[in-house]
Amino acid sequence: MGSDTQADRPLPTVSPTDIDDLLESMTLEEKVGQLVGTYVGHMGAEKTLEDAISEIVDDHVGSVSPFGIGISTRDDPKLAAETANRLQRVAIEETQHGIPIHIPIDAVHGHAYLNGTTVFPHNLGMAAVRDPELVERCGEVTGREAAATGATVNYGPTCDVARDQRWGRVFETYGESPYLCGELAAAEARGLRGPADNPTIAATAKHFPAYGQPTRGEDASVVEISESTFRRDFLPPFERVLEAGVDVVMLCYNSIDGEPAHGSKRFLTSLLRDELGFDGVVTSDWGGVEHLHQYHRTADGRRTAAWQAFFAGLDLVSVGGPSYAEVLCELVRADELSEKRIDRSVRRVLELKARLGLFDDPYVDAESATATVSRESHREMSLDAARESMTLLKNDGVLPLSESLDDVLVTGPNADDLHHQFGGWSVMDDSGLTGVTVREGIEAIVGEEAVTYEPGAGITETEDVAAAAGAAEDADAAVVVLGEDWYLHEFGPQQMNRATGEFPTRTQLGLPAAQRELLEAVQTTGTPTVLVLVSGRPLSIPWADEHVPGILMAYYPGMDGGTAVAETLFGRHNPSGRLPISVPRSVGHLPTRYNYLRHPTPIGADEHPDSYDPLYAFGHGLSYTDFEVTDLSLSSSTVGPAGTVTVEVTVENTGDRDGTKAVDLFVEDGVSSRVTPVREHVGFEKTTVETGESATLSMSVPVERLAVHGRDYERVEPGEFVFHCEGETAELTVRTGRD
Repeated sequence: MGSDTQADRPLPTVSPTDIDDLLESMTLEEKVGQLVGTYVGHMGAEKTLEDAISEIVDDHVGSVSPFGIGISTRDDPKLAAETANRLQRVAIEETQHGIPIHIPIDAVHGHAYLNGTTVFPHNLGMAAVRDPELVERCGEVTGREAAATGATVNYGPTCDVARDQRWGRVFETYGESPYLCGELAAAEARGLRGPADNPTIAATAKHFPAYGQPTRGEDASVVEISESTFRRDFLPPFERVLEAGVDVVMLCYNSIDGEPAHGSKRFLTSLLRDELGFDGVVTSDWGGVEHLHQYHRTADGRRTAAWQAFFAGLDLVSVGGPSYAEVLCELVRADELSEKRIDRSVRRVLELKARLGLFDDPYVDAESATATVSRESHREMSLDAARESMTLLKNDGVLPLSESLDDVLVTGPNADDLHHQFGGWSVMDDSGLTGVTVREGIEAIVGEEAVTYEPGAGITETEDVAAAAGAAEDADAAVVVLGEDWYLHEFGPQQMNRATGEFPTRTQLGLPAAQRELLEAVQTTGTPTVLVLVSGRPLSIPWADEHVPGILMAYYPGMDGGTAVAETLFGRHNPSGRLPISVPRSVGHLPTRYNYLRHPTPIGADEHPDSYDPLYAFGHGLSYTDFEVTDLSLSSSTVGPAGTVTVEVTVENTGDRDGTKAVDLFVEDGVSSRVTPVREHVGFEKTTVETGESATLSMSVPVERLAVHGRDYERVEPGEFVFHCEGETAELTVRTGRD
């Protein structure tokens, strides 16, 4: 790994025989050391770099997270590379077998825990783009930048399906569609890994097997779902990513059906290994093994927790350190865990190190790390992704704004704050960040002299609403930038997060009082007002929907999100983003998802509230031009259970400017042996169409995508199906027998 380009790196030369010989020569202590990791930074107990070095030498620890994680203060690319080289040198030169270490990182939306790197929009925004190729290219950049700083494993892609908008990790997901999540996570994995025969960095599918519907929306709380829901909605993205190729699977913190994932042989061996065929490394999510005795109470202590996890099928305790190495040795010596079982896990860890070329050259060029992570082409890609993610929720003629406006008010807590714009899994120190805020983006278009900036409010506290309202009265237009600020996992920990008190919380999806007051004060002046939402979750904004003429969803748009927002507001960019998740009217309307299960209305449909009545539906997104979608057709009206049908639709630009249109394809099962969703998302495609022109979009749908899911089975049932796309329909008959 001595060069920052894939082509220049040596191919692995360690053979399976070499690994056999290495395993044979290792002591039990050396083996279990490969199955535990440590860290540098603050996580309860503080560990220094020297502590980590001691654990490599004295305890044979085989994995160290010294940077690129939320607990580390090492946020300089060159320092990160130097740190990686120092740790590798210790492992190679100061241990008996010279086994290189793994250096895992959390590069969730770019290598964003280091300053000066490329920070892409978070996954929810990337999902709005509906473009797997762009996601793959962004993954390539992330993998290249991470590898240049010495990282060997990335804890991504996220395969979780978000089915509760209250959940604080929604922004890390690709939304609520299992199909969309699977396609984009697979694309990210391909990009991160690079060529199969010469991988850039190891990719990790997380959080297996079901994480995105926690009770109360509380992170890590129990997921209570049926087997059919599990197999229909949660498992498909992991199946898709495993097909695309990942090296590591990370587990979820929660329990499903009473079984914590970290201690479940059903999930880790019967499902992941035997049924899905995964033969790579299974790693814990940070304290996941510890949780077995701390919280789940399926174990009575650390020793039992380690036994449960490794008996279930775990390979690596990501931050277990010497304490878990010690108990693993105890379990083997007491004949409670066989050394053969330990050897299987060690072999997987060593084989991954060999595939990555670490035995040949684990070092990187620290002098070139900064240049690699700050390439202009990488930043241009981040801007392109941010542009394409912009999702126009409402436009009553106020947008696009004119660039000749003399006075534009820019206000709100997210108008001039890069930290908020980056979102979580980013550098925690908000000083010295590289990027463009919304205020700066607007100033670049209309000129600084034409922009009046008043903060007006913080996330939860008013600052000077009266000043903002007064400035609005004199302005030609007002841009109010509201939403959430930076947070990690749920909404903290508090020392990492400036949002305290009432917002963000799991019980509140509406804007906090301070932000509502600011928005209402500006809007009631009568000045044309646009609301921009910089947020990790969909927020319930019924008042804004009723009163504000223009609303733009910007998600967490990354380093140049301010430019993307400004270009969209002033019409330099025609928005084409489509919501990857439904926006509920209120917390009381949850659950709100497009693929709800059919159910009776026994006292009459008029007496039952609508089962799906979002403020903005999955797939919603406006443009500055008009499109007509017509002529939905199928390559065949009848097909067998193993066949594939090609679905085509015509998109015509009937407006007065060029634009890009993304369409979503849904299917409805007429009759099935089990209750199925009212519709399933089975395809998406996009195209750019010049005004007055039309284009044909084609989507290939394997019939297996129409399968019915039950306990331990997935089968295509014969019958009638109806495809839906933008009001167009086409009928398909699936016959019995072979094609």
